[in-house]
Formats: sequence, structure tokens, C-alpha cells
Amino acid sequence: MDNKFEKITIEYVRNLNKFTDNFLCDLKDNIYNIKFREFGVRDLDTGYILFEVTEEENIENNGEIEEEICDISRCMKYHLGPEFLDLRNIGTSLTFSVGDKPVKNLVMIERHYFKNKLVKSFEFKFDFCIPNTVNNWETIYNIPEIDEETKQDMIESVWETKSDSFYFVENKLTMHHKAEYNYSQLDNIIDY
Repeated sequence: MDNKFEKITIEYVRNLNKFTDNFLCDLKDNIYNIKFREFGVRDLDTGYILFEVTEEENIENNGEIEEEICDISRCMKYHLGPEFLDLRNIGTSLTFSVGDKPVKNLVMIERHYFKNKLVKSFEFKFDFCIPNTVNNWETIYNIPEIDEETKQDMIESVWETKSDSFYFVENKLTMHHKAEYNYSQLDNIIDY
């Protein structure tokens, strides 16, 4: 049987020049049963925790959940406020579990866009996860300096900053998540 996503490779996503219109894999492609349990972001220069999310219950794909609901579960919206654009170094902490298969060479590629122009690309590797374990992944991001005009445009262009996150296991796309960012002046909230 032909997989419609068969040609989605690490090199393919490294060369994407705009935010994807659709997901490049299905939920069922997560054959390793990778589940995100906790996620946090902090300013490394001050230690201030910007936000933390604990996922009490994951959406299981048992074949009965509508595709639209499943796609919503793979999209996040972050309202970070304008001060976020002044940060230089942030750290993220991700706690995730894996199922009963070993996970070898887990590669995460994040591509960040503003108005469909690539702003920054990040790539991280986690060599091995033992089956049926909970793992923690710490990542450091050096944020590129943004000129004042672009920064103001990003603040005024609500939800026009977006990212695609791709997760490959042994060079096969296993998961794809999307996020949108709002830097306008309001209380920091996270939309699910």
C-alpha cells in the first residue's frame, strides 16, 4: 500500500520555504506511541518561567475520533506578549513517553516563519529512548535579533508567526505539529 507521505524526508523539511498548509503525516504514523506529557519555556538569562503545560490526558487515536479533532490536537496557539521578542536565550523542557518499541535517532526539526518567510530553523537529536519510558528533553534556543520595524510588524500581525515541528524516528516522519504565535499586548495565555 502506498503511503501518501512516503517522500517526506529530513532533507525535504529542511528545505521547506513556508509554513505547511496541511499535516505531512497522519496521527497513525506515530507507531512509537510518543506522547508529550509536559512542556515548559523559560528565559535562560533570568530563569523566569514563561509558561508550563502539563497534559493530564492525551487524545488517543482509536479510530473513532474525527480527523478534524485530531488535527486540532496537533495545533497550539501561544499568546506570548511583546516582551518575548526581546529575549535572547530561551530554554524548553519537554517530558514525553514512548510505547513498547525502542526509539532510535529521534530528530526534531522546527521551522519558524513570519508571514511565510523563514525566520529561523532549529534541529535537535535524541539518540535513543528505551521502550516504555518517560524521557526529558532540554533544548536551548538562541533567538535571532529582530530589527524594531519587523518586531512591531510581528506584534501587530496577530497569529502571522507560525512554526512547523517535525519528528523523525530513524529518518521516517512520525509526528508533525503546528503552532501559531501572538505577540500583542495582553495577558499571557495559551490556547489549545
